[in-house]
Amino acid sequence: MLKGQKKITKHEIKEDKLVTTYFEAQGWIENNKRLMSYIVGVPIALILLGWFYTEKRSDWNDTASAQLAKILPYYEQGRYQESINGVPQEGAQGLTMIVDEYGSTKSGEIARFYLANSYFNLGNYDKALENYKSVDLSDNLLSASVYAGIAACYENKGDHAEAASYYEKAAFKHMKPSLAPENLFNAAANYAAAGKKEKAVELLKTLKKEFPNSNLARDVDRYIASFAS
Repeated sequence: MLKGQKKITKHEIKEDKLVTTYFEAQGWIENNKRLMSYIVGVPIALILLGWFYTEKRSDWNDTASAQLAKILPYYEQGRYQESINGVPQEGAQGLTMIVDEYGSTKSGEIARFYLANSYFNLGNYDKALENYKSVDLSDNLLSASVYAGIAACYENKGDHAEAASYYEKAAFKHMKPSLAPENLFNAAANYAAAGKKEKAVELLKTLKKEFPNSNLARDVDRYIASFAS
């Protein structure tokens, strides 16, 4: 005779934060059905589902961050192909896999940025562009770096007009001495190469005005003179 299936209790389930929270929420809903019936127009199930997903994404972000920390030393050593593919014997997951598995998290997006950089450094500008354009980061400094990466790809592909446009976006996204002077100068150089010398002069004047103490500002007048000729 077949025995009835053993009922699994909550205590027998692995202590997973998401599962535990689910049961707690489920229990609250079960005990408060009358109250729930009066809450009109509020998609409770969707709210709870969204909250559970946020909790899970936090776990995914932590995992992605830990994996990123393992592979970045290879990137910093210039071992770009290994950074992309990973080093399984060392337990280091590649940037491609981190992006595939955790691309929706902040750490996953940072991994995508490093993946794009790796392809750029290997001279694969099409793959670099594909990944740069997929990066979604709210931080202005990182966003400016992404724009500069896109610009550098177009510059290496000989598309100076597109390169200039993205260098300009990078400069105004993060108008700080750390990046903006170089991006303004690169934008001007590419506008000049694309035949837009007036735009080049305009950006060089902005560079001189906004960052007069930068190294690049010292030669601005000479460049303006050459572009204006």
